[in-house]
Amino acid sequence: MTSHQSEYQALRSRHVPRGVSHSTPSFIREARGAIMVDYEGREFIDFGGGIGVLNVGHSHPKVVAAIQDQAEKFIHTCFSVAMYESYIDLAARLNGLTPGDFHKMTLFLNNGAEAVENAVKIARYATGRPAIIALDGAFHGRTLLTMSLTSKVKPYKYKFGPFAPEIYHMPNANCYRCPFGLKYPSCATACADHLEDFFVSHVAAEQTAAVIAEPIQGEGGFVTPPPEYFAKLQAICRKYGIVLIIDEVQSGMGRTGKMYAIEHWGIAPDLITTAKSLAGGLPLSAVTGRAELMDSVHAGGLGGTFSGNPIACRAALAVLDILVEEGLLAKAEALGVKARARMDALQQKFELIGDVRGKGPMLAMELVQDRERKTPAAEETKALVQLCHDRGLVLLNCGLYGNVIRTLMPLVITDEQLDRGFAILEASLETVSVNRAAGIR
Repeated sequence: MTSHQSEYQALRSRHVPRGVSHSTPSFIREARGAIMVDYEGREFIDFGGGIGVLNVGHSHPKVVAAIQDQAEKFIHTCFSVAMYESYIDLAARLNGLTPGDFHKMTLFLNNGAEAVENAVKIARYATGRPAIIALDGAFHGRTLLTMSLTSKVKPYKYKFGPFAPEIYHMPNANCYRCPFGLKYPSCATACADHLEDFFVSHVAAEQTAAVIAEPIQGEGGFVTPPPEYFAKLQAICRKYGIVLIIDEVQSGMGRTGKMYAIEHWGIAPDLITTAKSLAGGLPLSAVTGRAELMDSVHAGGLGGTFSGNPIACRAALAVLDILVEEGLLAKAEALGVKARARMDALQQKFELIGDVRGKGPMLAMELVQDRERKTPAAEETKALVQLCHDRGLVLLNCGLYGNVIRTLMPLVITDEQLDRGFAILEASLETVSVNRAAGIR
């Protein structure tokens, strides 16, 4: 490690609390596309994408140009004080891009947690009901309300309670670890039908404002429901006048080969949240939904000082242009085919991989010590992430047990970079498997 990196490691320990964790020890000097370079000059292939933020890649020239142009004009006015065109233009774009052939409106905020909080506020306001139902394994943010909606205790909720009231968690559609002990498709998607029973045993439908779900759970381990799941869930919500909120913070903006992952299930949610890759690395989030819901809140009830910052809005408009002009949805679909083939081959080779799942290039491998018992291989996963980093690949784990490897590489990654990344992953899996067989941790 260079003296520069060593110095800043020490400064980081002195000035930044340990609660702000880091998955790699590197300090990055520059990054382009799918490559990051640290202060030692080491290159890293990025399979993490800033936790799903960089679908169009690091420092895309069109995003950089949009940021520079806006910064020279004005940086901030607060949309609630003095309006600007980019906020309106971006809202119109998202209203047209999100699923659903109905009148929609969009509100901008700063991050995913704020988007989720405001979606809940809107649902409660419009329905006059207090209760929100989330899914086991969910991750919706780190604020009080979104922590309450989040499922995993450590590190997200531990010692941070008490939590917000009127939040209920029901079993998720986890086909690999079915909470009902059933098998798909003979289960007839009982996980969705369970919502009716949930209204009897946990909270009345008449008290429920919204059901919120990620189409593919992010931090929860890229759990991917079966094809019928969301249509069934939506039908039950409509039966009782409950708002269906789909959280696309991590799965949106082309991550799965569709602009929004929920398109794979063929439904149009009432409200949808977007963030992460929306603005190419700048903090920006959105709530988009049915106009009658979005417009139900009184004037001044929604917003925030920095919400929909003009520089972030300009960056987001550039991102939307890039997705179209560079054909990134088609590239994402092709990337997903390649990545899935590589993961399936790895599963055939390594007993450590119990499951491969996801949509498009939003894929995951769940590592287990025993395929029959499905015992989570958390320590092996941790070792794998470290080995990959040491060999030049940034990889992220997730899942309730920390035993899931996920891919969030920029959609602009080249075939050569993808192959090199998977070569590192395969070699590291080999090392972990050999060490495990030898009893080495």
